[in-house]
Amino acid sequence: VRLLESGGGLVQAGGSLRLSCIASGVLHSQYTMSWYRQAPGKQREFIASFSGSDGPTYADSVKDRFSISRDYDKNTIDLQMNSLKPADTANYYCKAERWSNTYWGQGTQVTVSS
Repeated sequence: VRLLESGGGLVQAGGSLRLSCIASGVLHSQYTMSWYRQAPGKQREFIASFSGSDGPTYADSVKDRFSISRDYDKNTIDLQMNSLKPADTANYYCKAERWSNTYWGQGTQVTVSS
């Protein structure tokens, strides 16, 4: 199983970025696929997820600004981030989970300047 994130970068406050996670060795229709983030000195926090055929779930801090989507053919999970704030600066991680198995990507850095 391999998860590879991309799409991070530097953006001004109010701007947008789209992150993508390519999942190899995972049928993400069978996994809970999530995005998390971790800012320096803080714990990793949940952002958004898909679980099976259920609709998306979002953290309250992003639900009006971020949108998670998935492409079964490409086996990708994307995170569209709009109206970015400096508080959104963090390393963003993709996670795949099924039963007791949990897999993480290496992360992609998002920096939002004020």
